[in-house]
Amino acid sequence: MTWESLLLKFDRLAGGRQAGIRIAEADRTHRKTRRAFTWIWWLLGVEVLLGVGAVAVALVLASSGAPVPIAVWIRTIVVLGMTLTLGYFAWRASDGWRWAYQRLRLFSQIFPVVTLVMAAIPGLYPGWMVTEQILFSLVMIGIADFLTSDHMRNAYRPLDPGAKAPTT
Repeated sequence: MTWESLLLKFDRLAGGRQAGIRIAEADRTHRKTRRAFTWIWWLLGVEVLLGVGAVAVALVLASSGAPVPIAVWIRTIVVLGMTLTLGYFAWRASDGWRWAYQRLRLFSQIFPVVTLVMAAIPGLYPGWMVTEQILFSLVMIGIADFLTSDHMRNAYRPLDPGAKAPTT
């Protein structure tokens, strides 16, 4: 079993019915598509750094005896995991898989809203965590902006109902 066949099985779980639909090669390799994914990769890297930084701050505070609420630990681990998942979606989307683009676009639009709402709950997180959440949201909004550009929406557009889907 090759890595790609294993990934395709995972893609079937994550992508559902549309897991086998790929965009046209010309759209995938278009310079605007490649440039958008270059920026998305950089922004996801910033998100990972923010997540690792939040875990590091929590560890330093805890090791120095400062109380670190359980909400901080849960949030840091969950967000780091989500960011890594978004990295998988970005990887598969950059390979032309429409389902991965859809998931990446959806989550990059939802996560900032959820994060900002949680940051606005008084007393839930310490100030440094609220700042981290605001930065996380701003970077995620940047990712969403690239994904919702006219070019990207056109490149990953749904197929016409009568058209035959390109598959693997």
